[in-house]
Amino acid sequence: MAHYRFPQKILFKHCDPAGIVFYPRYYEMLNDAVEAMFSDLLGWPFEEMHKTPPNGSGVPTVRMETVFSAPSRHGDRIELAVTLTRLGASSLGLRTVASAGDEVRFTAEQVLVCVDGHGRPRGWPDAVREKITSIMEDAA
Repeated sequence: MAHYRFPQKILFKHCDPAGIVFYPRYYEMLNDAVEAMFSDLLGWPFEEMHKTPPNGSGVPTVRMETVFSAPSRHGDRIELAVTLTRLGASSLGLRTVASAGDEVRFTAEQVLVCVDGHGRPRGWPDAVREKITSIMEDAA
Protein backbone atom coordinates (compact mmCIF):
# COMPACT_ATOMS: atom_id res chain seq x y z
CA MET A 1 0.00 0.00 0.00
CA ALA A 2 1.38 3.39 -1.00
CA HIS A 3 1.92 6.03 1.66
CA TYR A 4 1.72 8.95 -0.79
CA ARG A 5 0.19 9.45 -4.22
CA PHE A 6 1.26 12.11 -6.71
CA PRO A 7 -0.81 12.63 -9.89
CA GLN A 8 1.04 13.75 -13.01
CA LYS A 9 -0.31 14.68 -16.42
CA ILE A 10 2.21 13.99 -19.17
CA LEU A 11 2.94 17.36 -20.74
CA PHE A 12 4.61 18.36 -24.00
CA LYS A 13 7.78 19.26 -22.05
CA HIS A 14 8.11 15.64 -20.89
CA CYS A 15 8.08 14.16 -24.39
CA ASP A 16 10.58 13.50 -27.13
CA PRO A 17 9.75 14.09 -30.83
CA ALA A 18 8.00 10.69 -30.98
CA GLY A 19 5.51 11.94 -28.36
CA ILE A 20 6.58 9.57 -25.57
CA VAL A 21 8.18 10.50 -22.26
CA PHE A 22 11.92 11.02 -22.56
CA TYR A 23 13.06 8.78 -19.68
CA PRO A 24 15.12 11.43 -17.78
CA ARG A 25 11.86 13.36 -17.33
CA TYR A 26 10.61 10.50 -15.17
CA TYR A 27 13.42 11.34 -12.72
CA GLU A 28 12.18 14.92 -12.58
CA MET A 29 8.68 13.58 -11.84
CA LEU A 30 10.12 11.33 -9.12
CA ASN A 31 11.83 14.32 -7.54
CA ASP A 32 8.59 16.33 -7.73
CA ALA A 33 6.76 13.48 -5.97
CA VAL A 34 9.44 13.24 -3.26
CA GLU A 35 9.41 17.01 -2.71
CA ALA A 36 5.61 17.03 -2.43
CA MET A 37 5.71 14.01 -0.10
CA PHE A 38 8.17 15.70 2.25
CA SER A 39 5.88 18.72 2.43
CA ASP A 40 2.44 17.08 2.48
CA LEU A 41 3.14 13.82 4.34
CA LEU A 42 6.21 14.46 6.48
CA GLY A 43 5.69 18.15 7.26
CA TRP A 44 9.27 19.09 6.29
CA PRO A 45 9.03 21.11 3.04
CA PHE A 46 12.20 21.48 1.00
CA GLU A 47 12.07 25.27 1.38
CA GLU A 48 12.36 24.81 5.17
CA MET A 49 14.74 21.86 4.97
CA HIS A 50 17.25 23.77 2.89
CA LYS A 51 17.50 26.61 5.40
CA THR A 52 17.55 24.49 8.59
CA PRO A 53 20.63 25.41 10.68
CA PRO A 54 23.49 24.89 10.40
CA ASN A 55 23.81 25.75 6.72
CA GLY A 56 20.72 23.82 5.64
CA SER A 57 19.92 20.19 5.02
CA GLY A 58 19.00 18.10 2.04
CA VAL A 59 17.88 14.62 1.00
CA PRO A 60 19.81 13.70 -2.15
CA THR A 61 19.28 10.38 -3.89
CA VAL A 62 22.25 8.07 -3.40
CA ARG A 63 20.85 5.03 -5.19
CA MET A 64 18.20 4.57 -7.86
CA GLU A 65 17.12 1.47 -9.73
CA THR A 66 14.36 1.86 -12.29
CA VAL A 67 12.45 -0.58 -14.47
CA PHE A 68 10.58 0.98 -17.39
CA SER A 69 7.58 -1.20 -18.22
CA ALA A 70 5.55 0.75 -20.78
CA PRO A 71 5.77 4.15 -22.47
CA SER A 72 3.75 7.17 -21.41
CA ARG A 73 2.48 9.54 -24.07
CA HIS A 74 1.63 13.21 -24.25
CA GLY A 75 -1.71 13.74 -22.49
CA ASP A 76 -1.60 10.56 -20.39
CA ARG A 77 -2.37 10.86 -16.71
CA ILE A 78 -0.21 8.78 -14.44
CA GLU A 79 0.01 8.43 -10.69
CA LEU A 80 3.25 8.00 -8.78
CA ALA A 81 2.51 5.86 -5.72
CA VAL A 82 5.33 6.25 -3.17
CA THR A 83 5.91 3.73 -0.39
CA LEU A 84 8.38 4.27 2.46
CA THR A 85 10.27 0.96 2.64
CA ARG A 86 13.18 1.37 5.08
CA LEU A 87 14.34 3.93 7.62
CA GLY A 88 18.00 4.04 8.60
CA ALA A 89 20.05 6.38 10.77
CA SER A 90 20.31 8.89 7.92
CA SER A 91 18.76 7.01 4.97
CA LEU A 92 15.25 6.41 3.70
CA GLY A 93 14.24 3.75 1.18
CA LEU A 94 11.38 4.48 -1.22
CA ARG A 95 9.55 2.42 -3.82
CA THR A 96 7.60 4.35 -6.44
CA VAL A 97 5.23 2.69 -8.88
CA ALA A 98 3.99 4.94 -11.68
CA SER A 99 0.79 3.74 -13.32
CA ALA A 100 -1.87 4.85 -15.75
CA GLY A 101 -4.91 2.98 -14.51
CA ASP A 102 -3.86 -0.65 -14.14
CA GLU A 103 -0.83 -0.34 -16.45
CA VAL A 104 2.51 0.12 -14.71
CA ARG A 105 4.73 2.56 -16.58
CA PHE A 106 7.80 2.34 -14.35
CA THR A 107 8.94 1.18 -10.92
CA ALA A 108 11.77 2.88 -9.04
CA GLU A 109 13.65 1.76 -5.93
CA GLN A 110 15.37 4.76 -4.39
CA VAL A 111 17.50 5.55 -1.34
CA LEU A 112 17.67 9.10 0.02
CA VAL A 113 20.18 10.28 2.62
CA CYS A 114 19.61 13.18 4.99
CA VAL A 115 22.68 15.44 4.77
CA ASP A 116 23.83 18.61 6.46
CA GLY A 117 24.79 21.84 4.70
CA HIS A 118 28.23 20.38 3.94
CA GLY A 119 26.82 17.30 2.21
CA ARG A 120 27.70 14.95 5.09
CA PRO A 121 25.15 12.41 6.36
CA ARG A 122 23.25 13.46 9.46
CA GLY A 123 20.50 11.86 11.48
CA TRP A 124 16.90 12.63 10.68
CA PRO A 125 15.41 15.45 12.75
CA ASP A 126 13.46 13.88 15.64
CA ALA A 127 10.06 15.10 14.43
CA VAL A 128 10.68 13.76 10.90
CA ARG A 129 11.98 10.40 12.20
CA GLU A 130 8.90 10.07 14.44
CA LYS A 131 6.56 10.86 11.53
CA ILE A 132 8.28 8.35 9.19
CA THR A 133 8.24 5.67 11.90
CA SER A 134 4.56 6.29 12.60
CA ILE A 135 3.63 6.10 8.91
CA MET A 136 5.56 2.87 8.40
CA GLU A 137 4.09 1.28 11.56
CA ASP A 138 0.54 2.27 10.63
CA ALA A 139 0.95 0.55 7.27
CA ALA A 140 2.36 -2.66 8.74
